[in-house]
Amino acid sequence: MPRAAAAIASIALALTACATRFEPATAETPPRLRVQDSTLAPGRGGELITASTLEPGDILLSSVGTLQSMGIQLATFAPVSHALVYPGDGVVAEAVGEGVRMRSVDAVLASEQMVVAFRDPRLTPAQARRLREWSLSQVGTKYNTVGVVLSAPFVIDRRVCELPLVPGPVRDACVRGFALVQLGASSNDRFFCSQFVLEAYAQAGAPLSDADPRWVSPADLLHMREGDVATLTAARPLRYVGHLKYTPPSVAVVDAP
Repeated sequence: MPRAAAAIASIALALTACATRFEPATAETPPRLRVQDSTLAPGRGGELITASTLEPGDILLSSVGTLQSMGIQLATFAPVSHALVYPGDGVVAEAVGEGVRMRSVDAVLASEQMVVAFRDPRLTPAQARRLREWSLSQVGTKYNTVGVVLSAPFVIDRRVCELPLVPGPVRDACVRGFALVQLGASSNDRFFCSQFVLEAYAQAGAPLSDADPRWVSPADLLHMREGDVATLTAARPLRYVGHLKYTPPSVAVVDAP
Protein backbone atom coordinates (compact mmCIF):
# COMPACT_ATOMS: atom_id res chain seq x y z
CA MET A 1 0.00 0.00 0.00
CA PRO A 2 2.90 2.48 0.07
CA ARG A 3 2.10 3.72 -3.44
CA ALA A 4 -1.55 4.29 -2.58
CA ALA A 5 -0.60 6.14 0.59
CA ALA A 6 1.86 8.29 -1.34
CA ALA A 7 -0.77 9.09 -3.96
CA ILE A 8 -3.29 10.08 -1.31
CA ALA A 9 -0.70 12.26 0.41
CA SER A 10 0.19 13.93 -2.89
CA ILE A 11 -3.46 14.67 -3.64
CA ALA A 12 -4.02 16.09 -0.17
CA LEU A 13 -0.95 18.28 -0.49
CA ALA A 14 -2.05 19.55 -3.88
CA LEU A 15 -5.55 20.32 -2.65
CA THR A 16 -4.21 22.44 0.20
CA ALA A 17 -1.82 24.36 -2.03
CA CYS A 18 -2.05 28.06 -2.61
CA ALA A 19 0.25 30.48 -4.36
CA THR A 20 2.91 32.25 -2.32
CA ARG A 21 5.39 35.04 -2.96
CA PHE A 22 8.61 35.80 -1.10
CA GLU A 23 9.25 39.50 -0.59
CA PRO A 24 12.86 40.42 0.33
CA ALA A 25 13.62 42.91 3.06
CA THR A 26 13.53 46.63 2.38
CA ALA A 27 14.69 49.58 4.44
CA GLU A 28 11.20 49.75 5.99
CA THR A 29 10.09 46.10 6.20
CA PRO A 30 11.63 42.73 7.06
CA PRO A 31 11.51 39.83 4.57
CA ARG A 32 8.21 37.99 4.50
CA LEU A 33 6.31 35.24 2.74
CA ARG A 34 3.01 36.48 1.32
CA VAL A 35 0.25 33.89 0.95
CA GLN A 36 -2.67 34.03 -1.46
CA ASP A 37 -5.53 35.67 0.41
CA SER A 38 -9.26 34.93 0.13
CA THR A 39 -10.38 36.63 3.33
CA LEU A 40 -11.34 40.05 1.94
CA ALA A 41 -14.64 41.06 3.55
CA PRO A 42 -16.27 44.04 5.25
CA GLY A 43 -14.53 44.44 8.58
CA ARG A 44 -11.51 42.46 7.37
CA GLY A 45 -9.89 44.94 5.03
CA GLY A 46 -13.08 45.56 3.05
CA GLU A 47 -16.08 47.87 3.06
CA LEU A 48 -19.68 47.97 1.89
CA ILE A 49 -20.50 50.24 -1.08
CA THR A 50 -23.55 51.10 -3.17
CA ALA A 51 -24.08 50.51 -6.88
CA SER A 52 -23.58 54.24 -7.52
CA THR A 53 -19.87 53.67 -6.81
CA LEU A 54 -19.47 51.47 -9.87
CA GLU A 55 -17.72 52.72 -13.01
CA PRO A 56 -17.85 51.28 -16.55
CA GLY A 57 -15.40 48.40 -16.83
CA ASP A 58 -15.63 47.31 -13.19
CA ILE A 59 -15.49 43.57 -12.57
CA LEU A 60 -17.97 41.96 -10.19
CA LEU A 61 -17.28 38.62 -8.52
CA SER A 62 -20.12 36.83 -6.78
CA SER A 63 -21.37 33.66 -5.17
CA VAL A 64 -24.81 32.10 -4.76
CA GLY A 65 -26.12 29.47 -2.38
CA THR A 66 -26.28 26.61 -4.87
CA LEU A 67 -24.46 23.28 -4.87
CA GLN A 68 -22.68 24.21 -8.10
CA SER A 69 -21.46 27.50 -6.63
CA MET A 70 -20.32 25.84 -3.41
CA GLY A 71 -18.53 23.17 -5.43
CA ILE A 72 -16.61 25.82 -7.37
CA GLN A 73 -15.71 27.61 -4.14
CA LEU A 74 -14.44 24.39 -2.57
CA ALA A 75 -12.42 23.44 -5.65
CA THR A 76 -10.77 26.86 -5.93
CA PHE A 77 -10.53 27.65 -2.19
CA ALA A 78 -12.16 31.03 -2.81
CA PRO A 79 -15.41 32.68 -1.72
CA VAL A 80 -16.46 33.49 -5.30
CA SER A 81 -17.82 31.34 -8.11
CA HIS A 82 -19.04 33.75 -10.82
CA ALA A 83 -17.63 36.75 -12.70
CA LEU A 84 -19.46 39.61 -14.41
CA VAL A 85 -18.45 42.87 -16.07
CA TYR A 86 -20.16 46.23 -15.63
CA PRO A 87 -20.53 48.12 -18.94
CA GLY A 88 -22.40 50.96 -17.21
CA ASP A 89 -25.97 52.28 -16.98
CA GLY A 90 -26.95 49.97 -14.12
CA VAL A 91 -26.52 46.68 -15.99
CA VAL A 92 -23.97 43.87 -16.07
CA ALA A 93 -22.91 41.54 -18.87
CA GLU A 94 -22.34 37.90 -18.01
CA ALA A 95 -21.95 34.47 -19.56
CA VAL A 96 -24.35 31.93 -18.05
CA GLY A 97 -25.90 28.63 -19.13
CA GLU A 98 -28.25 30.17 -21.67
CA GLY A 99 -25.46 32.30 -23.13
CA VAL A 100 -24.24 35.87 -22.80
CA ARG A 101 -26.90 38.17 -21.35
CA MET A 102 -27.45 41.56 -19.76
CA ARG A 103 -28.92 41.87 -16.27
CA SER A 104 -29.55 44.77 -13.96
CA VAL A 105 -27.27 45.30 -10.98
CA ASP A 106 -30.38 45.23 -8.79
CA ALA A 107 -31.22 41.75 -10.09
CA VAL A 108 -27.69 40.57 -9.32
CA LEU A 109 -27.89 41.91 -5.78
CA ALA A 110 -31.26 40.25 -5.27
CA SER A 111 -30.05 36.80 -6.33
CA GLU A 112 -26.43 36.56 -5.15
CA GLN A 113 -25.19 35.97 -1.60
CA MET A 114 -22.08 38.09 -2.08
CA VAL A 115 -21.05 40.61 -4.73
CA VAL A 116 -17.65 42.31 -4.67
CA ALA A 117 -16.34 44.90 -7.13
CA PHE A 118 -12.84 45.37 -8.54
CA ARG A 119 -11.45 47.98 -10.92
CA ASP A 120 -8.60 48.28 -13.38
CA PRO A 121 -7.23 51.70 -12.35
CA ARG A 122 -5.49 52.09 -15.71
CA LEU A 123 -8.59 51.54 -17.86
CA THR A 124 -9.13 54.63 -20.02
CA PRO A 125 -12.55 56.04 -21.02
CA ALA A 126 -11.90 54.92 -24.61
CA GLN A 127 -11.10 51.38 -23.46
CA ALA A 128 -14.19 51.32 -21.23
CA ARG A 129 -16.28 52.38 -24.24
CA ARG A 130 -14.83 49.58 -26.39
CA LEU A 131 -15.43 47.10 -23.58
CA ARG A 132 -19.07 48.18 -23.40
CA GLU A 133 -19.57 47.98 -27.16
CA TRP A 134 -18.03 44.53 -27.41
CA SER A 135 -19.94 43.19 -24.39
CA LEU A 136 -23.27 44.38 -25.80
CA SER A 137 -22.43 42.86 -29.20
CA GLN A 138 -21.96 39.44 -27.63
CA VAL A 139 -25.44 39.11 -26.13
CA GLY A 140 -26.82 35.75 -27.24
CA THR A 141 -23.40 34.13 -27.79
CA LYS A 142 -23.54 30.53 -26.59
CA TYR A 143 -22.10 29.27 -23.32
CA ASN A 144 -18.77 27.43 -23.36
CA THR A 145 -20.04 24.20 -21.80
CA VAL A 146 -17.06 22.17 -23.00
CA GLY A 147 -14.69 24.68 -21.43
CA VAL A 148 -16.43 24.38 -18.06
CA VAL A 149 -16.36 20.58 -18.17
CA LEU A 150 -12.66 20.52 -19.09
CA SER A 151 -11.81 23.08 -16.43
CA ALA A 152 -12.99 20.83 -13.58
CA PRO A 153 -9.92 18.49 -13.60
CA PHE A 154 -7.69 21.42 -14.55
CA VAL A 155 -8.67 23.30 -11.38
CA ILE A 156 -7.58 20.28 -9.30
CA ASP A 157 -4.43 19.32 -11.22
CA ARG A 158 -3.03 22.86 -11.28
CA ARG A 159 -2.82 22.77 -7.47
CA VAL A 160 0.48 20.97 -7.95
CA CYS A 161 1.82 24.18 -9.49
CA GLU A 162 0.72 26.19 -6.46
CA LEU A 163 2.60 24.26 -3.81
CA PRO A 164 4.18 26.56 -1.21
CA LEU A 165 7.39 28.37 -2.19
CA VAL A 166 7.13 27.58 -5.90
CA PRO A 167 8.58 30.71 -7.59
CA GLY A 168 6.09 32.82 -9.53
CA PRO A 169 7.59 32.24 -13.01
CA VAL A 170 7.74 28.47 -12.39
CA ARG A 171 4.16 28.47 -11.08
CA ASP A 172 2.95 30.40 -14.11
CA ALA A 173 4.73 28.08 -16.56
CA CYS A 174 3.41 25.01 -14.74
CA VAL A 175 -0.21 26.20 -14.93
CA ARG A 176 0.22 27.04 -18.61
CA GLY A 177 1.57 23.56 -19.25
CA PHE A 178 -1.43 21.88 -17.64
CA ALA A 179 -3.78 24.24 -19.50
CA LEU A 180 -2.30 23.52 -22.92
CA VAL A 181 -2.76 19.78 -22.37
CA GLN A 182 -6.15 19.79 -20.65
CA LEU A 183 -7.99 22.73 -22.19
CA GLY A 184 -6.87 22.52 -25.79
CA ALA A 185 -10.27 21.31 -27.00
CA SER A 186 -12.19 24.15 -25.40
CA SER A 187 -13.89 26.70 -27.66
CA ASN A 188 -12.69 30.29 -27.74
CA ASP A 189 -15.78 31.63 -29.55
CA ARG A 190 -18.14 30.66 -26.74
CA PHE A 191 -17.74 31.86 -23.17
CA PHE A 192 -18.05 30.88 -19.56
CA CYS A 193 -18.17 33.65 -16.97
CA SER A 194 -14.54 34.52 -16.24
CA GLN A 195 -13.48 33.78 -19.81
CA PHE A 196 -16.01 36.38 -20.96
CA VAL A 197 -14.63 39.01 -18.57
CA LEU A 198 -11.03 38.40 -19.67
CA GLU A 199 -12.03 38.48 -23.33
CA ALA A 200 -13.94 41.76 -22.84
CA TYR A 201 -10.81 43.40 -21.47
CA ALA A 202 -8.68 41.95 -24.27
CA GLN A 203 -11.12 43.25 -26.90
CA ALA A 204 -10.96 46.67 -25.23
CA GLY A 205 -7.18 46.74 -25.67
CA ALA A 206 -6.54 46.31 -21.94
CA PRO A 207 -5.73 42.60 -21.37
CA LEU A 208 -5.61 41.73 -17.68
CA SER A 209 -3.16 38.88 -18.30
CA ASP A 210 -1.33 37.32 -21.21
CA ALA A 211 -2.84 33.97 -20.18
CA ASP A 212 -5.55 32.53 -22.41
CA PRO A 213 -8.97 33.64 -21.03
CA ARG A 214 -10.05 29.98 -21.01
CA TRP A 215 -7.49 29.28 -18.28
CA VAL A 216 -8.77 31.88 -15.81
CA SER A 217 -11.34 31.25 -13.08
CA PRO A 218 -13.28 33.72 -10.89
CA ALA A 219 -10.82 32.83 -8.11
CA ASP A 220 -7.92 33.86 -10.36
CA LEU A 221 -9.55 37.25 -10.88
CA LEU A 222 -9.97 37.62 -7.12
CA HIS A 223 -6.25 37.04 -6.61
CA MET A 224 -5.27 39.45 -9.39
CA ARG A 225 -6.03 42.33 -7.04
CA GLU A 226 -3.28 44.62 -5.80
CA GLY A 227 -1.34 43.21 -2.86
CA ASP A 228 -2.47 39.61 -3.37
CA VAL A 229 -0.60 36.70 -4.96
CA ALA A 230 -1.84 35.81 -8.46
CA THR A 231 -1.31 32.32 -9.82
CA LEU A 232 -1.18 33.55 -13.41
CA THR A 233 0.75 36.75 -14.02
CA ALA A 234 -1.53 39.81 -13.81
CA ALA A 235 -0.57 42.41 -16.41
CA ARG A 236 -2.96 44.95 -14.88
CA PRO A 237 -3.54 44.28 -11.16
CA LEU A 238 -7.08 45.06 -10.07
CA ARG A 239 -8.00 47.45 -7.28
CA TYR A 240 -10.59 46.45 -4.71
CA VAL A 241 -13.57 48.84 -4.82
CA GLY A 242 -15.84 47.31 -2.19
CA HIS A 243 -18.60 44.82 -1.45
CA LEU A 244 -22.01 45.58 -2.93
CA LYS A 245 -23.44 42.74 -0.87
CA TYR A 246 -21.94 40.48 1.76
CA THR A 247 -23.28 37.36 3.44
CA PRO A 248 -20.84 35.31 5.54
CA PRO A 249 -19.85 32.30 3.41
CA SER A 250 -21.39 28.94 4.18
CA VAL A 251 -18.32 27.18 2.73
CA ALA A 252 -15.06 27.03 4.65
CA VAL A 253 -12.38 28.76 2.57
CA VAL A 254 -8.74 27.74 3.01
CA ASP A 255 -6.52 30.81 3.08
CA ALA A 256 -3.10 29.27 3.62
CA PRO A 257 -1.23 26.12 2.58
